Amino acid sequence: MDIDDDELSEISVILELRRNFSMSVYKNKCMKRRIAIRMRSNRCQNVADYCHLLRSSEQELDLLLKTLTIHVSHFFRNPPMFDKLRAEILPLLYAQSRKSGTALRIWSLGAAGGEEAYSVALILQEHFADDLLTIPTPIKATDIDNGILEFARCGLYSEDRLNEVSSELRERYFSPQGNRFQLAFEIRNMVTFTQGNMANTGSYAAHELVLCRNTLIYFTRPDQEKILHGVADSMPPGGILVLGKSETLVGDVRRRFSSICPEERMYQRI
Repeated sequence: MDIDDDELSEISVILELRRNFSMSVYKNKCMKRRIAIRMRSNRCQNVADYCHLLRSSEQELDLLLKTLTIHVSHFFRNPPMFDKLRAEILPLLYAQSRKSGTALRIWSLGAAGGEEAYSVALILQEHFADDLLTIPTPIKATDIDNGILEFARCGLYSEDRLNEVSSELRERYFSPQGNRFQLAFEIRNMVTFTQGNMANTGSYAAHELVLCRNTLIYFTRPDQEKILHGVADSMPPGGILVLGKSETLVGDVRRRFSSICPEERMYQRI
């Protein structure tokens, strides 16, 4: 189902007026593909019919927004990255926090269903319990979709999201609830979920560890640079940025970070 640029622009105007959501920062090809999914679901033959539906249905507006912003994830996605985080990055950051007497602030940017932030919380609880007692370690997870954030706060996951979770961690922190698994409150309570648009870099706060994985790929090159500069502007020297396996630093933001683990796309703020 083909959607031309003018039709995409018309849908974009509706979303901006009704949901204060701008598609301009996202790649057109990705947006068109996801809009076509919703059009087929509603048996709309053309964009004009779908725009009429959007103007008359609050529910469809919400479903479209969810489709445009959804990022599928699971616990400990890319295990080698989490191994590196546990063995080297978190000890380094805690050492810096002890020396400076400051908190270790962690941000999952593009939180999706919360699996990434909760995976970090599980590592902290399992391997850094003593540090948690003496060094404040707030974990913030941000996404644009309030619906997916409510899902994340509930912490109730299907088994396929837990494929990389060890049997020991499953037994200790997950309880079966029908055909799903409930994450323990002590882990859920470690993460604060907030609604926000990552393209709004003026709202970025300082964090020593930022995970922005498998999210930049949905943005245009100029907005990738804008987001990365926003992270650099707010991150203190020595902080760590982690990107997805298919992502890298772009533009002149590269001079603001040094690569400390190219394989896992880990960069330290200079």
